[in-house]
Amino acid sequence: MTAFVTGAEPRTPGTTGHTPGTTGHRGETVSSESPAIDTAGVTALLERGRTLATPVLRAAVDRLAPPMDTVAAYHFGWIDAAGQAAAGDGGKAVRPALALLSAEAAGAPPETGIPGAVAVELVHNFSLLHDDLMDGDEQRRHRDTVWKVHGPAQAILVGDALFALANEILLELGTVDAGRATRRLTTATRKLIDGQAQDISYEHRERVTVEECLEMEGNKTGALLACAVSIGAVLGGADDRMADSLEAYGYHLGLAFQAIDDLLGIWGDPEATGKQTWSDLRQRKKSLPVVAALAAGGHASDRLAELLAADAKSTDLDNFDEQAFANRAALIEEAGGREWTSQEARRQHATAVGALDGVDMPPRVREQLVALADFVVVRQR
Repeated sequence: MTAFVTGAEPRTPGTTGHTPGTTGHRGETVSSESPAIDTAGVTALLERGRTLATPVLRAAVDRLAPPMDTVAAYHFGWIDAAGQAAAGDGGKAVRPALALLSAEAAGAPPETGIPGAVAVELVHNFSLLHDDLMDGDEQRRHRDTVWKVHGPAQAILVGDALFALANEILLELGTVDAGRATRRLTTATRKLIDGQAQDISYEHRERVTVEECLEMEGNKTGALLACAVSIGAVLGGADDRMADSLEAYGYHLGLAFQAIDDLLGIWGDPEATGKQTWSDLRQRKKSLPVVAALAAGGHASDRLAELLAADAKSTDLDNFDEQAFANRAALIEEAGGREWTSQEARRQHATAVGALDGVDMPPRVREQLVALADFVVVRQR
């Protein structure tokens, strides 16, 4: 397995020029220095996670009272807006795959991690339902979001219900390890909510530091991935030292994941992402490329700051033409925000993989965790 070069630090915000292999075209987000991916192996891991977790996830959703069960089924892609069975895109199932590998890292069968995998997926989707409503996103995975189809009230209620189900799934196991796993999940959920609150507050600030942005993204994305990659091990009887090391891998993997997501939020191809063009710019998000560009100094950075300050006072952002957003994206790139974020993704990837050095686990499981980390960072959607 070829990994990213681990000795290189990210370039300072403000360094101009492109990362080797990137261009200004939409949909291209990472450099040609990407690791070689064991695509077949990663696909098999993701499919295993999906196959083992989905029946338990469906059974959990079936506990919900109508119409919440139907609304949740729509969100997961199991039915369409008319209630007919659908083979929707329920996501790549990275978190379930990590939870099952986590159990194996502790020497337990992968099935030991299934309740953890389902609990983490429920919390993840609770956050998506609420995020879509708060952000005003009308599309997810190429379909109308739940609040758009079923209304804001149902999006809130179903999100709350999924969070309650996550805890129920774990606690009904009735073991000491299930209690330990639930504590880790609730802590991760609280951090996730902290991150969402920070994200919203940053939209109304003219300046956010890179450190603040990384803290927010560590909470919003890193915390739950960290939980996913430790929860199976905890259910399998791993001690806190092992679980903490696995969490460190997941936390930094989450930061790498979010850095790529931030790039896709500006330059991603809508056909691949299922979101509007320039989606993060439309929502005034202070994502890593934006924050890094604003911190860089220089003409492009100063001009970007002027435009974003004016945008913050505008109530007419929805009526901006495509060129207005393209101009802002070009300034972010000229100031070095795009390149810095790509390099930050590589640095966080290397840190995640390095965290596995402190974990005594079967070599095969370590290789699979590295392969999943590589997949997350070079994903194109």
